[in-house]
Amino acid sequence: MKFANPARAAILGSVAAIALTSFGAQAQDACPNRGQLDDQYCDANNDLVADTPTDPAKQKDPSTLVFAYTPVEDPAIYANLLKPFVTHLNTCIGRKVVYFSVQSNTSQIEAMRSGRLHVAGFSTGPTAFAVNMAGAVPFAAGGSEAGPRGYKLVALVKASSPYKSMADLKGKKVAHTSPSSNSGNLAPRVLFPPLGLTPDNDYKPLMSGGHDKSILGVNHGDYDMAAVADDVFERMVARGTIKRDDFRVLYTSEVFPTNGYVHAHDLKPELAAKIRECFFSYKFTDEEKKEFNGEDRYVPITYKEKWGVVREVAEKSGTPFNKRSYEAEAKREAEALERKKAQQPKN
Repeated sequence: MKFANPARAAILGSVAAIALTSFGAQAQDACPNRGQLDDQYCDANNDLVADTPTDPAKQKDPSTLVFAYTPVEDPAIYANLLKPFVTHLNTCIGRKVVYFSVQSNTSQIEAMRSGRLHVAGFSTGPTAFAVNMAGAVPFAAGGSEAGPRGYKLVALVKASSPYKSMADLKGKKVAHTSPSSNSGNLAPRVLFPPLGLTPDNDYKPLMSGGHDKSILGVNHGDYDMAAVADDVFERMVARGTIKRDDFRVLYTSEVFPTNGYVHAHDLKPELAAKIRECFFSYKFTDEEKKEFNGEDRYVPITYKEKWGVVREVAEKSGTPFNKRSYEAEAKREAEALERKKAQQPKN
């Protein structure tokens, strides 16, 4: 069978690979605890992340490390912004580190699952999918001397719009970002209904493909409201991409953890320790501090503690970070790629 779109084939192929890998792992299972992790991983110490393989032959020590950052906005922005950090990793770790731009959450997760991605920054919701489906081990978050920085879900409307309450958006065009996004989809499904606005009942969520796309869509009149992360909004204001006065905030949530920085579970322990050391020794450039809303360093975190509220939101929204939800996300992203390709002008 051939797919017209290679990207779609790759994403759907990853779903098939998950099923085959899981079947093989079940056949030789000796894991005392797995929780929500995929069948090829084990969590014997109950810290909710995949254990390092006990067999040294299965521990990886690549001569070149691949690093990727979440596609929450245009990947080109971060390819340039993070050059000083990648250079620092090269020098500190003592081996080549290359930056890999990803176009979707699924492609980033699949790259780590397949062993092609070793270190990454995932946005909030996809961090949990990466843990369960790709063996990612979160160890750091951006922050300051005070600790890890968080972000809030905000509901944005045009300043000139007539909307005064969330209930006013019933039947209107409301943008979510992507199915796996915490602030862009999962949290609104839990936090909006008590405010008089229930996704799927009062409006059909329109997946924009990114927080920046949702914000620009409100600005251009494509959407009446957008559910987005406030840190993306603040970065776009700081860059001059949008003007703060053109928007109003109808709702602001409590604080959620921001991006999680992870390494693959099957790296040699010495290499994983060195990666963590090099993250924690890095001091952000002035440009990075500005772009990341005052963050000036990477600080230690544990997934079990810091992502507890995110896992709770996912469970309450009926979309836990399991294989079924991930496969649905992969299918949706593949279909979105097909639609995008179909809309492109033909030569």
